[in-house]
Amino acid sequence: MPHRQRPDAHAQPPADAAARAWEILSTAPVKLAVAIAWRSARGGTGAILTQDAPATLLDLATAARDDDTAACTSDARVFRTLRGDACAAVAIASGPDDAIRSAWARLAANGLLAALDAMAAEHDVAMLQRSERLQQALYEIADLAGSSLEMGEVLARIHGVVGGLMTAENFYIVLYDDLRETLRFLYFVDALDPWVADPEQELHVNDMPNSLTIALLREGQPMLGPSAQLRRAHGVADSELLHGPDSADWLGVPLRRDGRVCGAIVVQSYDRPDRYSHEDRALLEFVAQHILTALDRKQAQAELERRVDSRTLELQEANLVLQAQIAERGRAERLQRALYRISELSVTAGSVERFYADLHAIVGELLYARNFYIAMLSQDGQRLEFPYSVDERDAARRPRQRANGLTEYVIDSGEPLLARRESIVLLEATGELQSRGTHAQCWLGVPLSRDGRPVGAIAVQSYDPEISFAQSDQALLTFVAHHIDSALERKRAQEALKAAHTDLEFRVDARTRELEEANRELRAQIGERVRAQQRLVHQARHDPLTGLPNRVQLLERLNAALASSESRQEPFAVLFLDLDRFKLVNDSVGHAAGDAMLVEIAQRVSALLGPQDMAARLGGDEFALVLGGVDDASVADTMAAALLATLARPMWVAGRELYPSASIGIAMSHPGADGDGLLRDADAAMYRAKARGRDRSERFDEAMRAEATRLLDLEADLRRAILQDAFEPYYQPIVRLSDGAVIGHEALLRWRHELHGMLTPGDFIGVGEDTGLIEQVDWLMYRRVIRDLHVLERGYVSINVSPRHFRSDDFVERLMQLVDEAGADPSRLRIEITEVALLDDAPRALRMLNLLRERGVLALLDDFGTGFSALSYLHRFPIQSLKIDQSFVQGLGSDLHAESLALVRAILALAGTLGIDTIAEGVETQAQRDLLNELGCLYGQGYLYGRPAPL
Repeated sequence: MPHRQRPDAHAQPPADAAARAWEILSTAPVKLAVAIAWRSARGGTGAILTQDAPATLLDLATAARDDDTAACTSDARVFRTLRGDACAAVAIASGPDDAIRSAWARLAANGLLAALDAMAAEHDVAMLQRSERLQQALYEIADLAGSSLEMGEVLARIHGVVGGLMTAENFYIVLYDDLRETLRFLYFVDALDPWVADPEQELHVNDMPNSLTIALLREGQPMLGPSAQLRRAHGVADSELLHGPDSADWLGVPLRRDGRVCGAIVVQSYDRPDRYSHEDRALLEFVAQHILTALDRKQAQAELERRVDSRTLELQEANLVLQAQIAERGRAERLQRALYRISELSVTAGSVERFYADLHAIVGELLYARNFYIAMLSQDGQRLEFPYSVDERDAARRPRQRANGLTEYVIDSGEPLLARRESIVLLEATGELQSRGTHAQCWLGVPLSRDGRPVGAIAVQSYDPEISFAQSDQALLTFVAHHIDSALERKRAQEALKAAHTDLEFRVDARTRELEEANRELRAQIGERVRAQQRLVHQARHDPLTGLPNRVQLLERLNAALASSESRQEPFAVLFLDLDRFKLVNDSVGHAAGDAMLVEIAQRVSALLGPQDMAARLGGDEFALVLGGVDDASVADTMAAALLATLARPMWVAGRELYPSASIGIAMSHPGADGDGLLRDADAAMYRAKARGRDRSERFDEAMRAEATRLLDLEADLRRAILQDAFEPYYQPIVRLSDGAVIGHEALLRWRHELHGMLTPGDFIGVGEDTGLIEQVDWLMYRRVIRDLHVLERGYVSINVSPRHFRSDDFVERLMQLVDEAGADPSRLRIEITEVALLDDAPRALRMLNLLRERGVLALLDDFGTGFSALSYLHRFPIQSLKIDQSFVQGLGSDLHAESLALVRAILALAGTLGIDTIAEGVETQAQRDLLNELGCLYGQGYLYGRPAPL
């Protein structure tokens, strides 16, 4: 049974609660002797006493706090107030003004409870604000993943988000390829390191042998602490600091994809060695996975956009080629029409003058021909005649004798001539020709032939320096002149022109068909791009296995429903469904069968939905339902029962008949709620359903949230306590019953909590076991106890060893290393184990006990009598002493005396037969001691001989 103790220096109440209690105590009437005691979930347990007040008042207040049957005495009055699980008691000394004292005492008790409630509310507000900041950061990261920003801007904003959660002035993100052993610094910002990272540059790990980043990527575990200390701890040489200055505090967490390390995020501080806490580490680990998801989505989006841009560029280039071909086709068509009209002119022209005028009009459509003339030699070849001339400067060209002009030059050479003013001046300077009429800036002439002999020329000229002719114009005009020359053979030329026209039309038609086919392909590609975008949108909002909406779409639905004004907001319920023992299905019949089971579950759930309802798969074996228009919790309970019933129907998967079941949590919408909060509440209710036996449903209430918050806080406190080594051993003596001589001590674990004072293992052992932290606590405890061996001058010291340690192959080696480092005598050390540790893995336990016995460390079997307690296993192990469980010892002299006496006598007989010593636990009275001594028990331990106390 529990024993009350007067508060001492090792068991102070929480600081906040005590401060408020002292504030209330300061309002007491002058010279009033008062004691106040309190108990609450958040404020802890404590008691205080005014100066010079008798200690009996503190005992009365403490008793009233712990026991509602505590009564007043003749010298003092007690006032007790309850509110939920919280209690406050005030004890005051009696006096002549009892009415005033009593009124103040009642007011003080109520005021203390109100202060404790305010403390709890302040703590809840702080926790909610921290959760809100984290949630907002995750929203911003998710928004950045889907934004149109460039990767550099996205990374800079992610840096800002992390900086809003913790100090991140020096921050970088590195991506790692463990197969190629290469890494890329995707983002790097540092206040002291001038190095500039290239996101596209790949570095090999061999190029960075002394880097903490490489150690983090290879070990895949978070690192926290000064960089110099981390290098020593992880075997990183520091002889050459080639990778930046040392950090006073360095925090890095790995990025994981499919269980493999794919990168890391690092923040560091150069000015403070304690800048980051383990809470920051846990927060950065959580945020890092969301950042990795955002980066993956952003890179996938960038790759898709790159491929679309590349294909679009290819299509644009193809389109330019097609446009050039179309333009060429247009030019060919214009030329073809010109040739056709020239051919027609040779047949239909009524007169030579009309023929030349129409010819001028055709040439004018093909090139600049505002100044155009045709020259012909006379029959004797001595004169030059101009049957047709149109000119801006020389209105009329009269016939003249053949001389050395530009026209004669073309006729004499039989070759076309394209000359600009500079070329003409050079020819005139050599005496080869002499210009006639107004000087042209550019002149183009081609010969006219008949039967292969030049008989004339066609010329065009420009007086504007900005207008000139090209070689293509020369070729075109030459071609036209040739057709004029062929006027006499118009029949043959006409047939040839028709053939050329037919061939050209065929090629044009073929090219047209190719263009139409290219256009159809382009339209098909555009349609495929649209369909790909639609598929991406669908994949981003749906579960690929079941086809149900995913978490993203579910949260959109919840937040949209909650975003409506209260007058228009429709009530709804959220059901969180988790399959029971689904892992057993995957482990037994395989993941393919598990997937088939999930698909069948999704179909059964969907079949129960109404038009306002929605079902989503959140991942793994978790589903969520939104029931629209539900304002009565009983409706949600009915739906949950229907779900459990339909899921309970057997199903055939992989040739096996399975009977699935599920645990369901229910949360109702309410004003001020958010989607993530409702989903979290339903999840908490689901875990209560699992704790109460599975295959059932539970509704969320605030008690769940308070318990979850308390356990989370306790876990965080426990982690900090491990770092601060806030655990102390308390020693309880073990004596010889015959004369009371101390032969040894048992080391008992205590935690000096910064708020709740000294805690026993019962207050935190559950959280420690669930999180695996208890092993670290044990090793801290073992180190302290072994160091204290030289202080405890008499006897041995026993430490409690859990079955978890016996599953570790290096337990004996680590324990003996602590003994050797402390220079202690191992024969003064005992270990206390339970029967579970022996039977869990008997060969391993026997091997470890023998190794310890060889080094002088003996074993005590703790809580004997509460487990199997059978001779069939006890004689196999080297046990030095049995510790009789205190439940049997306390039964001696009580209503269970006969049963306890028989069990104790049997245990002593068994131990005597095996030659094993016995120690009785929980000896509290002299009568128990005398009876145990008469029965032959050699040693005892309990409050009769001493309470656990520090050195």
